[in-house]
Amino acid sequence: MSRARRAAVATVSLLAIGALTGAGAPPAQADRHGPSDVHPALRAHLVAAYDFDHPVPGDPALERDQGRSGTEIELVNGGAAMRVRDHAYQGSGNAVQTRQVDPAVAGNDDWKAGTWSASGVRTLRAFSATAGTTVMGWFKLEMDSPLPNSTTADPNDRYNAIGLAGVLTGDSDGHGVRALLELIDVNGELRLVALGRRLDGGNSQTFAASQDWRDLLPAGEWVHLAATFDFGTGALALYRNGEPVSGFYTRTDDPWLVSGPGPHVTTASDPRGIKIGGSFPQDTVERNPCDCRMDGLMFLDSVVSASDVRRQYRHLAR
Repeated sequence: MSRARRAAVATVSLLAIGALTGAGAPPAQADRHGPSDVHPALRAHLVAAYDFDHPVPGDPALERDQGRSGTEIELVNGGAAMRVRDHAYQGSGNAVQTRQVDPAVAGNDDWKAGTWSASGVRTLRAFSATAGTTVMGWFKLEMDSPLPNSTTADPNDRYNAIGLAGVLTGDSDGHGVRALLELIDVNGELRLVALGRRLDGGNSQTFAASQDWRDLLPAGEWVHLAATFDFGTGALALYRNGEPVSGFYTRTDDPWLVSGPGPHVTTASDPRGIKIGGSFPQDTVERNPCDCRMDGLMFLDSVVSASDVRRQYRHLAR
């Protein structure tokens, strides 16, 4: 049993005890002033954050949450070796390394990170029935195309996407998302996108960057990315190094069903987890691995304004 699955079982047991005693199990709280590498304007909405400098005592394959939710994530398959000495910004200690391990074998050995629970991750309840979400962080790609698809026999078959970071839906199998930053094939061309889904089991909407992804994410270079998801209006946005990225919606209809009377929020279900560097954080399937490094990942329960995205970038890039 993986650490993620052991943690899920432990969580269910604790919740059951709490229910029997009538006592709640409040999530762990971050320092009241918030992490120093998060701009003060963002701290009130910071649900989960990972700088990969805070292993769980006694289990370095787990990373502590620097946000308010206390949601630990697992460094899947690589464990402590996935923390590497690299600096996305001043004051950073480690980054996380994700990668494909063996493209020729249909196994479950890719390095990725995240958490998953079939019953939903209670500590991520801030993303239940929310009007907005933001995903942001620092990314350094070490690849120039999607990687070989290890789940098929064709050696020339490649995945159609490169997974970065996102929040899962309340009914996710480990792949379906509520809010995601990734690179994916759009009309035959790989593009940086913000991909979101308001309703569990509903349609997704994608905002794709117009600019070539290799210019936005040059190999070997740290880049700050942010994606915002306004579930009330259906608007998405992308930012690179604090500045808006021009792009287009891949659908022109109403996939989030926001044209009628509101307010419009996400399904009132706890997300089943977070995925980082590929899908299926429960480690049952390999999908869309990223040979890359990430740092300063943040998941917020609001639509961060363009000015605050810029403040966060400058806060660390100064």
